Amino acid sequence: MAKIAEPSQGPVHLLRTRRFAPFFVTQFLGAFNDNLFKNALIVLLTFHAASWTTLGPGLLANLAAGVFILPFFLFSATAGQLADKYDKALLARAVKLLEMLIMLVAAVGFSLQSLSVLLVALCLLGLHSTLFGPVKYAILPQHLHVDELIAGNAWVEAGTFVAILGGTLLGALLAGSVSHPAWIAAGGFGVALAGYLASRQIPAAPAPAPTLIVNLNPLTETVRNLRFARANREVFWALIGISWFWLYGALFLAQFPAYAKVVLGGNEAAVTLLLATFTVGIGAGSMLCERLSGHRLELGLLPPAAFGLTLFGLDFAWASTNFGAFSALTAGNPHTLAELLAQPAVWRVLFDLLMLGGFGGLFIVPLYAQMQMRSEVAHRARIVAANNILNAAFMVAGALSAAAALSSGLSLAGLFALAALGNALLVLLVHSRSPIYWQAWRAMRRRQ
Repeated sequence: MAKIAEPSQGPVHLLRTRRFAPFFVTQFLGAFNDNLFKNALIVLLTFHAASWTTLGPGLLANLAAGVFILPFFLFSATAGQLADKYDKALLARAVKLLEMLIMLVAAVGFSLQSLSVLLVALCLLGLHSTLFGPVKYAILPQHLHVDELIAGNAWVEAGTFVAILGGTLLGALLAGSVSHPAWIAAGGFGVALAGYLASRQIPAAPAPAPTLIVNLNPLTETVRNLRFARANREVFWALIGISWFWLYGALFLAQFPAYAKVVLGGNEAAVTLLLATFTVGIGAGSMLCERLSGHRLELGLLPPAAFGLTLFGLDFAWASTNFGAFSALTAGNPHTLAELLAQPAVWRVLFDLLMLGGFGGLFIVPLYAQMQMRSEVAHRARIVAANNILNAAFMVAGALSAAAALSSGLSLAGLFALAALGNALLVLLVHSRSPIYWQAWRAMRRRQ
């Protein structure tokens, strides 16, 4: 059951409560560690250790994204059952212990300079996130008042992207400065240990279905979860919207290392600049969503948010065609941040990324709250698992499609343009099948 709290206190008070703060720190550090390892590996191979592999930087980035997300598709159904059957606070602690073991595997991979072992560790980190996913989103309605769910989800989404930024910064720093890459895994182990200590402070979150018999067959349980999700039309289309957003956002994020090097002619600092800009946008958009929603689920924000994602995605693609001569001048000598920021075209790219992040925050927060509020309590974690399965299907398909498109000669700008047009088409499909969003938008405009 959701806890009673004073919704008028605003979103900041959640960070001072035990029923939210330890969970927030735990999930933040988990996302931080995932990206520390993943981005350190990509940066290391892109800029410092190309001899480890013959794969190109763009293809490698998409391969890493696909390896990381694959466990979501394979094991989300089991993770959802576990989160409905057992106390979610206990599961969070178990997942943090697993994370520490994975960092030991990563240490072996770095010590041997084995790309295969490192990809196994990355896949296991995906498994760690798969197991934590249903806990992450199903625990919020148990610990928060219904009027706090928008704020809670806004903090989680903003925190996730700040964690991505922080993990990328530390990962890039470690990849470029440590005497031996095994120190990257040592840093990851320290982050995992901090996450475990935080998880021990999460209040109990009793299982809503303790008598549930866990089906260990991932195929049949995946099919069952998807069928169950489709039974609630409103929830199902929310899951489709969430999954598309993660495909869309992940496609952009995965290209940042190659984009910084090939399009901008920059170095690791340019990757950080791109990610920082997008992250600031996500955080601002998430918090703005909480403010505009007025402590309630406001689905009317989705149509303008979807329009913004398409508009600024297309402009980002168009702006990315203006760097040919500039990036060609690098000739093995990457531009500094000062040189990049002296170019007006770079500021246009950064503005597009900022707006993409902002509209992304407005888009994703209401969808997560809709999924949580409209799901049955006893099946909420399995609904979250169904969401993760769809996320995985969309993101793996997106990663493979992007890798194939880039391998066939499509430019990064062309890839971004196709993604933005795909966003427009999918949004029209969702809104045509579930007109609740258009209706909510018209109602919101009348209230204004």
